[in-house]
Amino acid sequence: MNLLPINIDDLVQARTVESNRIEYKRGFSVATKPHIIATIVAFANDFQNVNGGYVIIGIDTKDGLPILPPAGLPAESLEATQQEIRRLCKTRVQTEFQPIIVPLVYDSKHLLVVWAPASDNRPHIGPDPRNFSENCLPIRVNSETVKATTAQEAQLREQTAKIPFDDRPNHASTLTDISPLLVKRFLQDIGSDLLNSTPPIPDTALYESIRVTKDVGGKLVPRNIGLLFFAEKPERHFPGCKLELAMYRDDAGGNLFEEKLFTGPISYQITEILSYLENLTNAHVRKIPGRALAERTVGYPYEALEEAVVNAYYHRGYDQPSEPNKIHVYPDRLEIISYPGPVPGITMEHLQSARPVPPVPARNRRIGELLKELQLAEMRGTGIPKMRRVMADHGSSRPVFDFDVERTYFRVILPAHPKYIVLQAVSEAAYMWSIGERAPAIRRLEDVFKGQPSSGAVAAQLIQFYAERDDLPAAERVFNEFRAQPLRSEGEQPYLRMFRIYLGSNLNLKARQVIDELPETEYANAPYDVAIAFKRVRENQKAHVLMAQVYASFDTNSEFLHDYAKVKIAIANEMYHARNTNWHTIKRLRLEAIELLRRSTQLGVDPQQIAWYYLDLAVTLQRVRGQARDIRAAYDNAIKLLPTEEKFKSSYAEWEARNARSPR
Repeated sequence: MNLLPINIDDLVQARTVESNRIEYKRGFSVATKPHIIATIVAFANDFQNVNGGYVIIGIDTKDGLPILPPAGLPAESLEATQQEIRRLCKTRVQTEFQPIIVPLVYDSKHLLVVWAPASDNRPHIGPDPRNFSENCLPIRVNSETVKATTAQEAQLREQTAKIPFDDRPNHASTLTDISPLLVKRFLQDIGSDLLNSTPPIPDTALYESIRVTKDVGGKLVPRNIGLLFFAEKPERHFPGCKLELAMYRDDAGGNLFEEKLFTGPISYQITEILSYLENLTNAHVRKIPGRALAERTVGYPYEALEEAVVNAYYHRGYDQPSEPNKIHVYPDRLEIISYPGPVPGITMEHLQSARPVPPVPARNRRIGELLKELQLAEMRGTGIPKMRRVMADHGSSRPVFDFDVERTYFRVILPAHPKYIVLQAVSEAAYMWSIGERAPAIRRLEDVFKGQPSSGAVAAQLIQFYAERDDLPAAERVFNEFRAQPLRSEGEQPYLRMFRIYLGSNLNLKARQVIDELPETEYANAPYDVAIAFKRVRENQKAHVLMAQVYASFDTNSEFLHDYAKVKIAIANEMYHARNTNWHTIKRLRLEAIELLRRSTQLGVDPQQIAWYYLDLAVTLQRVRGQARDIRAAYDNAIKLLPTEEKFKSSYAEWEARNARSPR
């Protein structure tokens, strides 16, 4: 029976346990025995505060990776090997240390897993890994078992005087503070076989198996790690075990508009916070006209958020201070703050450069272990490089890490993606405008526009706001500042917005100048809108070219079909009045318009719009000398849908009069 609290497949393949905490050995022989025993002692000494490690006997390695399927051990050797390991740990280790040895079957092969958690009685003297006849103080440095140097031995003895806070017994609590439901859910989440035992393992035995309790004078007492992960309300025992999230509308942090408090077991807080942040900051979707897919702008890559949030819980101190972790969300960045600052040995240079973070002892040896088993954390020392990498891949600025001289706090600043900042500002300003906060809405956008004058989305919204306040000079000032930028995004938006404003103010010449100035390279972002602008200033040939390009994307849109038909009709009429003798092209354009109008009447939803589609169909059918019954049917449908429109009736009457005079 596998009584390990960890999933054996994850352990063997080093998925939830760092590879430097695992030692693979092909077998237990005269050649391997010294190193195995020395490694067990090194794991017990736990020099780097990672809670020991595992020796897996029965698996060979190549280049540090396990060779699978495993070679395995002879079944008949398992009992003798266990006895020999226990004997050597009793006779060759000072002070005696007994690991947990579990025989199991993996991939049809017998293995021995020796689990050597960090010892409360370290340091232990054991055999020298290179000379079994000699004794030393073995430690684990990265993935090697080595003899401690004089300096390392002094450092280990100094650490021994203080068991990491998360692994200490909590004498102010009782076993009733630990929820058996939370423990079992954890074991289920990590795929442990402990829950499959027959008969079921008692709750207290489960607690001991995952080492969240400690025997103190014959009485089981919860360790702090047990309360942090498996108490319903750990903040009752550790006031700092919670997180306050605050959202601000401005950079100064003086305009708070939302607060939220996260409490509960550490793993639950992390999961809830990440879900909340992802929904809160990563969901700006914009439909691009003429494109099948919407554009989704992500404020912060999830991997960077995850690393920053997990690190805040992994590396903070829970004995002091009582200040909770904090997340401050600003329009342009997200700050994650934990207390106190980093452990000695980590300098600002490590955080500001690409230099690897040194393998200094962790503040919490158990929190990181359980988070890794839940796949919420990765290897130690990978968080900062990963945040830098994913932020760069995302197109965001580099993350910033800082702490004060006294190391009272540690802060991670994640800059928001530039496009997200823009969309967030536009959305927020639109909301303020809608509730009457017009001056603050303009100030909000002006602040963003100063930093990003090439953003068409911001410029267009500012232009619209100023126009609605009848401040045309201010709108023109924003437009001129935008079009002076050499590189622009959403370039068509300010042009189209200014075009409509000029047109609505009867400044038709200026409107035409604006739309004519719009660079062709920026048509692609909103080809339909640009086409309609050309149509409104009677640039029908340009409108026709653009509509033909996007027809496939809008062929079920009745308004587009009607506009496209009107452009074709306008071009045909221009040719006719210019006495163009290309009658074939004129007729073809009108027949194409008729087909588009018929489709628009079938696809339309608004009865009033459909009525006008029928009127245009009736008139165009007359141009090509269509059947009288088809023309009459189009008029009848238009009048039936909009009986109060006199234009329909007068046009119908004029046609009937002409039709009556026409020779039969």
